[in-house]
Amino acid sequence: MSWFQGFEEATYPIPGGWAHARIGGRRNKPALVLLHGFPQTHAMWHRVAQQLREHYFLVLPDLRGYGDAPKPAGEQDHANYSKRAMAQDVVALMAGLGKPQFHVCGHDRGARVAHRLALDHADKVWKLALIDIAPTLDMYEATDMAFARAYYHWFHLIQPAPLPEKMIGGDARMYLRTKLGGWGADGLDHLEPEALHEYERCFCRAESIHAACEDYRAGAGIDLAHDRASRAQDKKIACDTLVLWGERGLVGKMFEPLALWQAQCAGRVTGSALPAGHFIPEELPGPVAGALRGFFG
Repeated sequence: MSWFQGFEEATYPIPGGWAHARIGGRRNKPALVLLHGFPQTHAMWHRVAQQLREHYFLVLPDLRGYGDAPKPAGEQDHANYSKRAMAQDVVALMAGLGKPQFHVCGHDRGARVAHRLALDHADKVWKLALIDIAPTLDMYEATDMAFARAYYHWFHLIQPAPLPEKMIGGDARMYLRTKLGGWGADGLDHLEPEALHEYERCFCRAESIHAACEDYRAGAGIDLAHDRASRAQDKKIACDTLVLWGERGLVGKMFEPLALWQAQCAGRVTGSALPAGHFIPEELPGPVAGALRGFFG
């Protein structure tokens, strides 16, 4: 099947700007939003989306700062790259598409956006799936030498601009390929050539590198403030939640993702490890698509 056959790629107006997304599937079926992570774009969902297209109305946005989405300069407190701001982009996009309620699945940074979306907009989310993350606050609060070594990029990207931007920009393609081939992945064989081309096209620009750094700066600052405020209010994810993680990845080795998410959810939490590294939707598209269909119905 040709690349994203049957899907439409476009920009859509939302309050304060625009969103970029690919949509497809059946409009008379439940809406399912698929959110990508770092350092990728919506293209990471290609194989999964083709297996789900007959069962859902699929919306695959590029997160703010990634792909062909807007890449504004970061604000002083990085609020315009907060997961709250990114989640609001998704809610606005779905409202504009006439699908104000939906299922949502996120991988990596997209799962962190999905987490905040489910907290801030509980009335919008039917069910939630999170792939290969533990809660951001729990991860930062567990920081030790092992975590700092494994997640060194978290601490590198949050350094004040323009230091990490300049360092990564010195050889952005090498940096990108190192990330895509690491974290338990077996080289780059799990990537479709079209997807790799898209990642290189979109990431290897100064504004994209800055935006990615801003995403992580927000994650180490304003996002933590939002998470702490939610916990202080005992605000939990209201819907049923599916948690998947990779057997060869870092999340399952360093954390107990199922238990950590059960503590943050009022709904039923299920999930398991899959025989993959971090880039699970591309490494195991069939099992991921099957798990999402079984969960979302």
